[in-house]
Amino acid sequence: MTEPVHLRKGSLSGTVKAVLWGFLGVRRNADYQSDVAKLNPIHLMVVGVVMALLFVVTLILLVNWVVS
Repeated sequence: MTEPVHLRKGSLSGTVKAVLWGFLGVRRNADYQSDVAKLNPIHLMVVGVVMALLFVVTLILLVNWVVS
């Protein structure tokens, strides 16, 4: 029997790597299937939101730096 998705233990580096590839929009199907089987979806959502916020903050700081 497979374990529930909320009990999956994926590594932080694997989760970050999967989210970065998702941001770029390129991922091999075999790697995607591996991520689906290993990674915790809650961790993926948290890392995705944090990385999106970091991206927006970085853009804001870059624009403020260029304008000043």
